[in-house]
Amino acid sequence: MLNVSYQALLQATGKFSNDSLLGVGSYGSVYKGTLGEERTLIVVVEVLNLAQNGALKSFVSECEALRNIRHRNLVKYMPNGGLEEWLHPKSIEEGQIRNLNLVQRLSVAIDIACAVDYLHFRCVSPIIHCDLKPSNVLLDDELVGHVGDFGIARFLSKASDSFSKHQMSSSLIRGTIGYTAPEYGTGSEPSTCGDVYSFGILLLELFTGKRPTDEIFRDGFGLQNFVQNSLHDRVIDIVDPMLLHHMETEIEHDHSRRNYSSMENHKFHKCLIKVLGVGVACSAKSAKERMNIVDAVNELKSIRNALLT
Repeated sequence: MLNVSYQALLQATGKFSNDSLLGVGSYGSVYKGTLGEERTLIVVVEVLNLAQNGALKSFVSECEALRNIRHRNLVKYMPNGGLEEWLHPKSIEEGQIRNLNLVQRLSVAIDIACAVDYLHFRCVSPIIHCDLKPSNVLLDDELVGHVGDFGIARFLSKASDSFSKHQMSSSLIRGTIGYTAPEYGTGSEPSTCGDVYSFGILLLELFTGKRPTDEIFRDGFGLQNFVQNSLHDRVIDIVDPMLLHHMETEIEHDHSRRNYSSMENHKFHKCLIKVLGVGVACSAKSAKERMNIVDAVNELKSIRNALLT
């Protein structure tokens, strides 16, 4: 491990300039920096606001989580930024440049699901992420998805089937509004089912382009209902317009596909129904009715295989 002075970090991040800012979280800001004489070592520097209640516990929790996990879809920083920026670009110009096609979105969904499967079932001690959302999914140079930000993650001891005493108080908020499982609002402890719900909402957002906090969702009508009501008969109407535009452009430039009279006749249509169906199943209101993350991984991989065949 490198011993790095504050002065070196200050220089590496351009004095923590806005150009180096990667994102702002609940307990501080994250900056990208470069170390070394030739500036070849890329680092991420998190500046905590210790005046914020829970900041130190969040830092300890994240360090503990990162110390115990080793998986290709779990990492702190990636050069292509967060999934949030790809789904909701801040400008039209940015959206035209940064757009994920159908296969890329499906692959990112599989990457996230594999990461969750690892956390829940393949760690020495199962980990509940508690805050799955697009801004916590980072993309590398090849647009492979990686789950990050373990600031409020919880460890579940296999031996005692209970949470570690070192974890944060259960009274603290578990996640982000719109992605948090309904049962958490009634005091339920974090669970693998809660993460599955968050994944389901994230998956629906990935293909519809709509946030769960969109102003059209109110009075108990949410993203899950929005998709479920249109899943089979009007699925094209609810798909992200940016994704549809990309798909239609591909068909237009591929002479072998010009005989298709409408999107409904294409295999993409069936793929969208199945993918969104997984999202609906994972985000069921009742925890007992949700799809298991292992089944979600297998189903999504099957859909991708059929799409690429």
